[in-house]
Amino acid sequence: MSTAANAVVLLVALLHVYILVLEMFLWNTPRGRKAFGTTEAFAAESKVLAANQGLYNGFLAAGLFWGLTLGAGGLQVKVFFLLCVLVAGLYGAATANKRILFVQAVPAAIGLALLLLA
Repeated sequence: MSTAANAVVLLVALLHVYILVLEMFLWNTPRGRKAFGTTEAFAAESKVLAANQGLYNGFLAAGLFWGLTLGAGGLQVKVFFLLCVLVAGLYGAATANKRILFVQAVPAAIGLALLLLA
């Protein structure tokens, strides 16, 4: 398995841990509001929904970490979870914020390409 591919998978997993922290624990803070471009009022009203989203991002990260622990046998797990990230990123870019395409979908696509070409 390619070291570059696994490095990208690790970076995508770490990104989703960071998103989990932002959505679950920092949503109401200035840092969380700045990251998502929300107002204090919106952040207060949507805190529970954001925490739920953060939990899902944590599951994506956990799946990617799991795939990495399986070594060469983890290819299918990594591909599945990167596809999940890619679909979520495409949907988020289409419905919420175009920036999600570059933050979430493009890294997942790069990881997939590297895994499948290795």
